[in-house]
Amino acid sequence: MKRREELPECPVATTVMLVGSKWKLLIIRNLMVRPWRFNELQRSLGGISQKVLTESLRQLASDGLIYRKDFGTNPPHVAYGLTQLGLHCTHVLKEMADSGDYYKSVKPAS
Repeated sequence: MKRREELPECPVATTVMLVGSKWKLLIIRNLMVRPWRFNELQRSLGGISQKVLTESLRQLASDGLIYRKDFGTNPPHVAYGLTQLGLHCTHVLKEMADSGDYYKSVKPAS
């Protein structure tokens, strides 16, 4: 996790820094339901490369929003889930979903 002095002064900028990328938001969206394995996440997020998924998961874990559980088996079995801090951020995604639904409902069809 970043130290307080490393974070932006603005709380909105802090949130954007933590979850502001398209892939991070979609990863958190999936993890709101249950823990996922790496390959499950990659399949569910059509278009994400292995490199970007790995980097996004590492950043989310480093920021304390998700955990990585290694089951210590061979072949490797690893699962990712939301921490308490990550669960606290899910209300942002729920509001985004509500806004998206509202926009779709008022946007006239072309």
